[in-house]
Parts: sequence; C-alpha cells; structure tokens
Amino acid sequence: MKILFVFLFCTVTLQAVHAGRSIDSSWAINIGGIRQWVNAKGKNDSDPILLWLSGGPGTSSIGQSDKFTQKLQEHFIVIQWDQRETGKTVEMNKSAKPLTLSMFYNDTHDVIDSLLKYFQQQKLYLAGYSWGTALGFYIAGKYPELLHAYIAISPMINQEESEWMTLRMLRENARTKKQKEELAAVTIPFKSGEQLYYARKWLAVYNGNELAKFGLNKRFVLSWADTWLQVFNEACEVKIPEVLREIKCPVYFFAGRNDYQTQHIITEQYYNEVLAQKKNLFWFEESGHTIPDTEPLLMQETIINNVLSETYGE
Repeated sequence: MKILFVFLFCTVTLQAVHAGRSIDSSWAINIGGIRQWVNAKGKNDSDPILLWLSGGPGTSSIGQSDKFTQKLQEHFIVIQWDQRETGKTVEMNKSAKPLTLSMFYNDTHDVIDSLLKYFQQQKLYLAGYSWGTALGFYIAGKYPELLHAYIAISPMINQEESEWMTLRMLRENARTKKQKEELAAVTIPFKSGEQLYYARKWLAVYNGNELAKFGLNKRFVLSWADTWLQVFNEACEVKIPEVLREIKCPVYFFAGRNDYQTQHIITEQYYNEVLAQKKNLFWFEESGHTIPDTEPLLMQETIINNVLSETYGE
C-alpha cells in the first residue's frame, strides 16, 4: 500500500507539473533604453510562445486581442507588445530618440530575447500583422534560429509598389470630381498625412466600408502622420523579395482575397518565389486587409491546425 501511495503521489505531482499554470500577466521590460509593456495570456505557462507584432504602426492590440487570440491562448502563451510610442509604453515613457526602422528592428529582437529567457525556451512563434510583418521579415531573415515559424498576415512585402498599384486602381475607378481631385493629389511615397488620408479614404469607399465604421477620420490620420509617417515610409521602401530571397525557418503567408492595402497579388508572387525549408499560403476569402477582424476564428484555427501541428518540436 505504501508503494502504491508513493506511486500515485508521484504520478499526480508529475501531471500537475506537466499541466503547468495559466498565465494572464503584464509587465515592463527594459528595451532600447526605455521601458516597454508586454502582456502574456495562456492556459499553460509551459506552452510555446507566440509573439504578436501589431499592425499600425502606432497601434496597441492589447485591449482587443482576445477577439482574435482566445483560441490561440489554449495552445500558446500569446504575447502582445506595445511598441515604443504606442499604448502603455508611451504612457510610461516617450522614445528618447527619433523613430527609425532600425530602432524597431532592434527592439523586436530584444523583446524576443527577453521573452525566451523569461519563459526558458529556445524558440518562439512570430506572427506579424501588416506593419508588424515589416519587423517580422527582418527577424525571420536575420535570426531564423529563434523561430519555430514565422506567420506573415496581410504582409508588407513591396509596399511602395503595392501603394502604386492601389492608387492606379482607385484613379481608374474614380467617378466624381472630388474623388479625382483628391486622388490626383496623392504621391507615392506619401508626402503628408493628407495624402495618406485621401488614399485610405477612397480605398475604404472602394471596398464598400462606411468611413465611420472603418475608423478613419482626417484629424486622426494627420495627427498619426506627425509621429509615424516617416518611419512608415521607410518600411515601405524595403523590397523584401530583393533583400530576403530565402527564409531559413518555416514561413506561412495569410492573405485576404480582397486585400488592396497590402496587395494580395504581391503576396502570392513572393510566396511563389521565396525559398524556404517549409512554406504555405492560406487564402481568406471573406477578408480584405483586416483578417484578424473579419475572420478571426479561421485565422486561429489555421495557426493551430497547420502551423503549430507542422512545426512544433522540430
């Protein structure tokens, strides 16, 4: 009986250790000379890490992340990060230096390094959305050994070309005098917040979105541009097909069939050309650019049933 008791006790104890504990925590880490805010949610603190790189730039997804990560939290420790000049991070401290793309590259690497040490893991999953893919491609290219896989959602691949393609499409479909005049004032790269506003405004109309629902107003875009337009244009200049011909970790592309903001045609072309040890392209038929909002369940199921099942433990 004593032997049986000891055996049962050890079994229960080992199962408890294996099961781990749920996690729902936020904390600040020192990155790039300032404190930067991260949030972690998951059912098991020994699950693999999935770091979500938000769109934007300048957008925090922490407050809305449950809408598109709730199922992911059953399989991953899902990390949301407020980048510098964003969300809780900018509330704590402003960036001491002017914003540059290389600064965000370095921040992303340092956040990954900090998370791997904190959770005592060797690799993590990296999911970039829109602007976040500009940072994700850099990490996948330079530090593939840190990634189980890279997931590029509505990716910025050759964004200047994408903007030109969309602008030509909108001009060809312009009908009213106001529409023609405002689109005629737009140049690529965008030289002002007003130009960006006109481009996004008429794209929203082309897609059938009411501007209020789309969350677009001129005052917001002009204010955003004061902080972010320069670094956004810098990211748009990067031609991923030229600088990253091979990705030495598994890479997955998620593209909206109606995405004209980060043109789905460019995504498909790059997917066909890039060399990778494992790659796949998943189409989201009901989506434009905003896959996490329009098809959140399908997005999560694709990550769990395809990305995680194919790559974890390799």
